[in-house]
This record gives sequence, structure tokens and C-alpha cells, in this order.
Amino acid sequence: MSAPGATTAALRVAGRAVAHCVTRPALAADHSPRPYLHPVTTLAGRAVTEVLPTDHVHHLGVSVAVPDVAGHNFWGGRTFVRDRGPVALDNHGVQRHDGFKLCDPDGFVEELSWTAGGERLLAEHRTVAAVALTDTAWALDLTFSAVNVSGRDLSIGSPATNGRPGAAYGGFFWRAPKEASAPRVFGPGTDGSGTGSGADGSGTDGSGTDGEAAVHGVRADWVAMAGDGWTLVFAGATPATRRDPWFVRAAEYPGVGSSLAHGERLALPAGETLVRRVVTVVADGRLDREGAAALVHRAVAP
Repeated sequence: MSAPGATTAALRVAGRAVAHCVTRPALAADHSPRPYLHPVTTLAGRAVTEVLPTDHVHHLGVSVAVPDVAGHNFWGGRTFVRDRGPVALDNHGVQRHDGFKLCDPDGFVEELSWTAGGERLLAEHRTVAAVALTDTAWALDLTFSAVNVSGRDLSIGSPATNGRPGAAYGGFFWRAPKEASAPRVFGPGTDGSGTGSGADGSGTDGSGTDGEAAVHGVRADWVAMAGDGWTLVFAGATPATRRDPWFVRAAEYPGVGSSLAHGERLALPAGETLVRRVVTVVADGRLDREGAAALVHRAVAP
């Protein structure tokens, strides 16, 4: 299923189209309309994104989505309100595609405006690139840089900071396809393949980094999701990005994203800029921990 919209950029690796950018999707306001990537595929052509799934109709492939920017919903769906729970509010924002500064077969540079209630809150500069890795894997390199242009101090929140434990989603988000069986999710172990730490900063991770409970809410160099014939490995490519805990869902639905506001709201003063960079390895087959770590090192290494 896909949302109608203008597909104006296709990313290619070795001559193969591996991702399409939908810039101006025709969506209901409560979906928080925004540009997104879909379909994204492996080099063998297997789709690894989903849009408008019945379980969460506001999930849009690969996008940058934030549920609370100064009280405005740029995620879609209901808003979690402290002491009330999820509530349908007329508070949805729109990420408007203002244009491409660059659009090549292997990447693009996009300008966006985040608006809500008639006010332009953020001006975003987004860079997306497709990078060849091996004959069976490539990497999607996405950086978003958002400056507060509202003229006043803003803050970013999440359902977790608004009272719902374990729901600190917001930022980069990848919705994967739902299959007959839940995907395997895992992170780096203590065998030199990477590092991980508890979301409380305790530094605990141990070798047991398999399963949703082990990787959700954890700060780690990377986290992987392996489905039916495909693997996605998500890596924070800057120190600030690596400080954001991972938001991971596998049993309810398959999705991985970052948590900009995990334990407390993230302040964004007037004129200040928020920058994050996530590199995602897209591989055919089911990678093990060693294989995932090797591809991440290749994708993120200077």
C-alpha cells in the first residue's frame, strides 16, 4: 500500500533503483504529512519499508517524525496527554518539501519547513545518500539539520516525557514490513563487534543483546533487525546521534528509530540547530552479529 504523492527522486546503487522519495504525499492532516522514502529495497529487490499499515496508518516508510514539537504533533495519530492517555487532538503539523538543492542518482539535498497552526517552527536541511557496500548490501545515509526559526525557545518531547513509559519515539524512524513472524532484533555484543549501554547511562549491556527487550531504550553504536531474507542495521554516525537511545518494536510491529527525547524534553532555543545522522545498512539475507558489525564499520568508517 502506498500514499499518493509526487515521487521526484529515485536513489540508485550500481544502476538499480533502491529507494524512492515521495515529497508531497496527499494525506489526511492527522497523518502529519511529510516527505518519506518508500519503497526502499535490497539490491535483490526485496522491499524493506511499509507505508500506511493498518496497525499504524501514520507510519510512512523512512521519515523524520516527532510526536511533540512545542505541543505540535509531527508524528501522526493521537497525542499522548499526561493523565489522559492517547487523545485525538487538532494539533498536527506538516513538513513541507520546499525543494531540492541537489538531486543526483546517488543522493539528494532537500529543504523543508516544519509548520503548525500557521507558524513556521523549523527549517530543515536534509541530506540523503545511497552508498554501495558489497554485491548484497548498500547503505542509506540520512542527515537532518533543523534550525529553530520560530523566534522563541522550543522543546521536543515524546509520549515518554509526557507520561507513557517506554514510548520515547521521535526523530529518525524506519517502518519495516510486517511478516508472518516477528523479525529478530539484536545489538552489538561484548566481543569487540561494538558497544552498548543501558538507556540510563549505566554502561551495562552484556553479551545478551538479542530480542526487543535487550535493545529497546538502549544506547548502542548500532541495532539490527532481520526479517525474511533481509537485514537492516541502524547506526548512529555522530556522537550526538549515538547518545540517543534506540526505539525498537518487533512483536507488535517492525520498526526502529531514535529517541530525541528519552528521559526529558530536549530544549531547542531560538536560532539553535538540531543535527542527527543515521546510516542504515540494507542487506539481502539474514546477517549474524559479526556480519552486521562488519558492514556497519564499512558504512560509517571515516
